[in-house]
Amino acid sequence: MGDLLAAPVEAAGGLAVHGARAVDASASASTRQALVDADVPRRLLARDPTLWGPDAVGRLGWLDAHRRGRELLPQLAELTAELADLDHVVLAGPGGPSLAAQVVARTTGRALTVLDTTDPGRVRATLADRLARTVVVLAGSTPEVDCLRRAYRQAFLDSGMTESEVGRHFVVVTDPGSPLAAVAAELGAIIVPADPEVDGGFTALTAYALVPCALAGVAVADLLDQAEAFAATLDSADANPGLALGAALATAATTGRDTVVLVDDGTGVEGLGDWVEQVLAESTGKDGLGLLPVVVESPASPHLTGPDRLTVSYGGALAAGDLPALGVTPDIAVNGPLGAHFLAWQYATALAADVLGVDPFDRPDVSAADEHTAAVLAHRPSASTPSSVEDTIEVYAPAGTPADLTGALRHLLTGLDDRGYLAVTAYLDRHADADAARLRPLLAQLTARPVTFGWGPRHRHATGQYHNGGPRLGSFLQITGTVDVDLPVPGEPYSFGELQAAQAAGDRQALAGHERPLLRLHLTDRSAGLAQLLDAVGSLRA
Repeated sequence: MGDLLAAPVEAAGGLAVHGARAVDASASASTRQALVDADVPRRLLARDPTLWGPDAVGRLGWLDAHRRGRELLPQLAELTAELADLDHVVLAGPGGPSLAAQVVARTTGRALTVLDTTDPGRVRATLADRLARTVVVLAGSTPEVDCLRRAYRQAFLDSGMTESEVGRHFVVVTDPGSPLAAVAAELGAIIVPADPEVDGGFTALTAYALVPCALAGVAVADLLDQAEAFAATLDSADANPGLALGAALATAATTGRDTVVLVDDGTGVEGLGDWVEQVLAESTGKDGLGLLPVVVESPASPHLTGPDRLTVSYGGALAAGDLPALGVTPDIAVNGPLGAHFLAWQYATALAADVLGVDPFDRPDVSAADEHTAAVLAHRPSASTPSSVEDTIEVYAPAGTPADLTGALRHLLTGLDDRGYLAVTAYLDRHADADAARLRPLLAQLTARPVTFGWGPRHRHATGQYHNGGPRLGSFLQITGTVDVDLPVPGEPYSFGELQAAQAAGDRQALAGHERPLLRLHLTDRSAGLAQLLDAVGSLRA
């Protein structure tokens, strides 16, 4: 990291950003100076919604959510003491709160089960895990949260609990008067009020993430302290790491480097890239614009750097001027405590969105896949016929393309142009079918183009907005799998397996209107199919 160490560093409020000024200086005119001249940092801190329009009104509470979070501390302490015997904490549902809470738990070494899938195998396994000692946190009103709530309620009842006993095993984070609040009251669940001025990927320092983390034993006051210390830097035009990062992201987005490669530097901020991915993609990917985040496995992953990429390493707080040797030199390094990271990335993303001219708080394309899913569940269309079947893989190739597995894969990869990217989504069990994630670096090595990987349906609330609303440059590989043992969704006319299949079909339908390549591979035997698929991808290197 010699070159990066020589670059100007912006450090304040516990966070250090190396290299951002050099990125800003690479453009013909300084984005940072333009932001300062337009008074954007001050207006943002003053919660001026005219930066984006009327939709931003009442959605800027994340700027000081850490202060309101302190008001929750007595309630969280009381809640944690009251439920001390329930030491298996499950956070149900996908989205920003789940990703943020998962980062906090991993970074602090606390046990938290995040159930952000509709895969029946994973749901069944989690339901069977320490049920009598489980407390389920419901955060948000997505279809996944509702189905998981139904499944857990039925499992508690089947275990012999009474209705009143079941209520004690649920904690619900929601806005007063919301449909979920009515459900919580019917359950007899404990309700913690959500912050009405914060939603989406900007909820990392609100009750949505703080409640499950506190129940898991995290000292959430430390997160709030870290954010508070960093917040004091946001009114400065000079020593402002958030402004430096935001200007660099915006510069990259407007100068052909709109792929942000996120690299963990190994210094103790575990899994932050998955959360940053969601914030960047959901907030900027719309109106045909956006930053494409790519979370890589390690600094040894292929093709981390390039003329169309902004490579950003992230990690924990380090001694002044010190950075770890990664074997690759990123463009930017961001280091500091987790609470500061959360606020800095939210602030920087909002600035980048302002430069791009998009509203970071509007998610116009997120609901499209959900609407298609509902239509599939309602009409139950006939199963389609595969283009070919090879051992344990059914190939569903687009019309006019090779129908065999190897030919379809090769056609998909060779079809990527010099601005394109490949998005891989696996509607599988991210624990039992973890080998699917090995596809990302293999495909990246083959294409030398950006390759993202996501687990369905979690990706809908992460990169889904970008894939549907961002630049029409993506090619898509969807992997689905046969369900051996299904699980009913109590009170609904469908099962988790049927819901999972409908969600995958909803994604395909949402993407169909973009006229981009989409290849679906269905594994009739998941374990054998993944091995076969990995072998097929490996054969393309020959």
